[in-house]
Amino acid sequence: MVIVIGSINLDMIATVGRLPGPGETVQGDRFSTAPGGKGANQALAAARAGASVRMIGAVGTDPFAAEALALLQDGGVDLSAVRSTPEPTGVALILVGSDGENMIAVTPGSNHRVTPAHVADAGLAQGDVLLLQHEIPLATVRAALEAARAVGAVAVLNTAPFAAEAVAFLHEADIVVANETEFDLCADALSLEGGDRAQRMRRFVEKTGRTIVVTLGEDGVLAATPEADLAVPTIPVRPVDTVGAGDTFCGYLGAGLAEGLPLEAALRRAAAA
Repeated sequence: MVIVIGSINLDMIATVGRLPGPGETVQGDRFSTAPGGKGANQALAAARAGASVRMIGAVGTDPFAAEALALLQDGGVDLSAVRSTPEPTGVALILVGSDGENMIAVTPGSNHRVTPAHVADAGLAQGDVLLLQHEIPLATVRAALEAARAVGAVAVLNTAPFAAEAVAFLHEADIVVANETEFDLCADALSLEGGDRAQRMRRFVEKTGRTIVVTLGEDGVLAATPEADLAVPTIPVRPVDTVGAGDTFCGYLGAGLAEGLPLEAALRRAAAA
């Protein structure tokens, strides 16, 4: 089973001709709302990849909660451990430019109420794959990593959004997934040496004994494990909207690992997704 402990948001999305600069107002042409949050996105992606998925998180009692959970319900995700809190449901405000790039501001709301006590709701067991991100309190993320290790679950930590405080416990995850910017920030914080990103990834493995996966957008994926270095291409496409691309990757990766695929095969399927 794939178990996700993470954020649940309602996304508010406006499309614009180009992204604004500081203090600038630009004209938009479309507005929509959609369920989101890195945790929920990854849970839905894992479910669409064919995995059995349990979501651990929190929403408010406001009208946004039902819409934020709608796709997860439709996708068959187990929501029995999603709690309601007095805080409002988390919201993401997203601008998408005509080139597919985006700008995002997140107000976490009830996601800040996902505490270490919620980890027990996950029912982690040996062989489960745990997906984590940084849109809930980092104390909860760390508690979940410790719980996964205690029972023999595979813990996959996505370092988005980057949080400097989390660098101290990256080594507790079995697999760390970062985009190129996040990895470079982690590498600087860990004082990893090397002439290029691949060398710094190898230093990360040597220092932690864990696997690091770095997503490179159109350039595919690099991974370094204690046994090997891997490079996985992606499928050339014209980007229309890159919102959620990294979450889709993580969800499919988690589903592939839960299915028993070797890491390289799971990475190839995730990159294609």
